[in-house]
Amino acid sequence: MDQTSGVLKSGVLNKSSLKRALHALSKKEWYVFVILFSLLILSTFGILWKINNQFLVEVPAYGGTIHEGIVGTPRFVNPILALSDADRDITTLVYAGLMKKLPDGTFVPDMAESYTLSEDGLNYEFTLRQGITFHDGKPLTSDDVIFTVQKIKDPLLKSPRRLNWEGVLVEKIDDRTISFSLKQPFASFLDNTTTGIVPSHIWAELTPEEMSFSDLNTYAIGSGPFEINSVNKKSSGIPLSYELTSFKKYVGGRPYLNKIVVHFYANEKDLAKAISSNDIDHASGLSPSFSASLETEGYQVANGVLPRIFGLYYNQTQATVFTDRNVLSAIDRAIDKEKIVREILYGYGTPIDSPIPQKIVGMSPRTPSSYEEARNILDNAGWKINANGVREKTSGTNGTILEFSITTVDSPELTKVAEYIKQDLLAIGIPVEIRVYDMGTLNQSIIRPRKYDMLLFGQIINHESDLFAFWHSSQRNDPGLNIAQYANSKVDKLLETFIGQLDVDSRTQTLSTLQEEMKKDFPAVFLYSPDFTYIIKDDIQNVDISGVTQPSDRFSTIESWYLYTDRIWKVFINN
Repeated sequence: MDQTSGVLKSGVLNKSSLKRALHALSKKEWYVFVILFSLLILSTFGILWKINNQFLVEVPAYGGTIHEGIVGTPRFVNPILALSDADRDITTLVYAGLMKKLPDGTFVPDMAESYTLSEDGLNYEFTLRQGITFHDGKPLTSDDVIFTVQKIKDPLLKSPRRLNWEGVLVEKIDDRTISFSLKQPFASFLDNTTTGIVPSHIWAELTPEEMSFSDLNTYAIGSGPFEINSVNKKSSGIPLSYELTSFKKYVGGRPYLNKIVVHFYANEKDLAKAISSNDIDHASGLSPSFSASLETEGYQVANGVLPRIFGLYYNQTQATVFTDRNVLSAIDRAIDKEKIVREILYGYGTPIDSPIPQKIVGMSPRTPSSYEEARNILDNAGWKINANGVREKTSGTNGTILEFSITTVDSPELTKVAEYIKQDLLAIGIPVEIRVYDMGTLNQSIIRPRKYDMLLFGQIINHESDLFAFWHSSQRNDPGLNIAQYANSKVDKLLETFIGQLDVDSRTQTLSTLQEEMKKDFPAVFLYSPDFTYIIKDDIQNVDISGVTQPSDRFSTIESWYLYTDRIWKVFINN
């Protein structure tokens, strides 16, 4: 007791001593004491704040709404029937497939938990994740996967995906397991499995005709990262906008954004006006000229090279001057591709010399344009400038004038490209006539019967296997897509080999050999690959469009986009 009392008493004495000491301070000493004590407190808090920040990290936070603007109106929000960019945009947000393609080109499981591939490359077996559901809460099973594939293959529905599934047999193993059997190895098959899965419990009772006209194509139910909350329509029934909310049970994780409102515009002028007035946050579908002229504060232009090849495709059966390889070489050297990209595409594109998109095989060395070298090639090949200032090749008393027509579609971009090419060729003594048609007439009356000298057109290489359709000799005539009517037995063999190759290194080597072989023949003048441009506000984070093959691919990582952030201690991450 005395010991305890002593301690207590000692404490009282110490406190009294402190009071006497403070009272004994002069006014000046008191100010010094207050300043030093304040500095001690501030430095202590500073040290604690610094230590706290060392253990804090910034992470995405849930919340926020973005307003997206696109040109066009969706008709089929349905992965089986989607045709237009507007269709595919909403479909990508609402539906999910077995697999998902990331911006770097790799495939990861989405609705699938895993898959296996047989050694011969002919059988894929997928296992679905446990407990996955559609937006209406109904379970997603192998029956839904099989139903989706069967409807895609139904000729009465005329699905644009039908050709991709030809010859593929699908079989149910159990409620979570599906088997796909191929007739031959097909390296691009995983692309097929990114197709959104439709709910059979909703669609199964509809006939093909009823499916095409069903309101379910507007008020769609899928299993993707966002679900349709409401559709704002005109009195005519045409959608003006879609409001989508995040699907909290999405297998890829709840999206950070709470809501996406997609607005539809009749043309890019109206869309650009909506950006200028800050009515929307993002815009897809603007031409390079509109993107380049954007001066609205708070916006930026994100861009990525599309796997599209625009070029001049020769028709040697209609214009025999193209049988002379020197003529083809001279034309290729004369055209200033950099100028086309710089002045017509406003820099949103890449000059090319290859039929293979750079995303697939990388950039190939380019040969710069040169009027002088083009003229020398023609001079040395016997194509001399005649009295009228144009190239002519004489044989005895006969002469052949080097002239032809360029046919293209009636679009501002391509008609301007044609004019630039006309000036380049005139500079080396080749007169050119430009013929322009609307898309319907061009396809039916010009391209299908192959009635053109030279066609200025574009190829869309969505899948590496598309190269077969564009360049194999078996595809020279309608309905084939080999619009250059190119034939080379070695190239045919390489294309056939490539389709079935599964090993990445082997495929890369085959493509490299294919590229070099085609360069020898000058089957076309490959001009440029355009960029996909996407107008976004500065505050949106984690948008990655580096891997786009079509505009809807910009949403491939939509669940990871965010507007807000939180700061939390590192130890709580992933806990």
